[in-house]
Amino acid sequence: MAMMLASSARARRSAHEEVTIGHCIRQAAGGKPWLEKTLWGLRDQEAGWIGAEVANSNGTHDLGPLQINSWWVGKIAQRLRQPPQNVHQWLRYDACFNAAAARWIFLSGISVTHDYWKAIGVYHSPTEWRQTQYAASVANHLRRRYGLGIFRPPEVPH
Repeated sequence: MAMMLASSARARRSAHEEVTIGHCIRQAAGGKPWLEKTLWGLRDQEAGWIGAEVANSNGTHDLGPLQINSWWVGKIAQRLRQPPQNVHQWLRYDACFNAAAARWIFLSGISVTHDYWKAIGVYHSPTEWRQTQYAASVANHLRRRYGLGIFRPPEVPH
């Protein structure tokens, strides 16, 4: 019985966390449906959680729901004129800060590459072959979440 109660509490906490993350993704997208879908694709790919700090083999860590690499902490801290330790904590524990950082990283990638899928890849890695694999995986997550029509242009009413 105790195991069932613990499992139920975890499921409720997880469901509440997903609602929170969803709210933060919508907020970060700023009313742009294409950006909201993109952030959901990144979220589904990364599958992080509030409080996450996952070690990588290169000594960095992936932080929070959208698994922002700790390599970004210094850049974000400098841009916001905040201490790096604050940014690190916010990326881990503040889902809305994490989603806003993911938005900034992705949109920065677009401004540099001028290519949606390249920017998706850059979100993950500076290495081209990893970018390609990552973008393909995010595309699969987008198809699963939104259906095969996700990549078709919207129909224009006559």
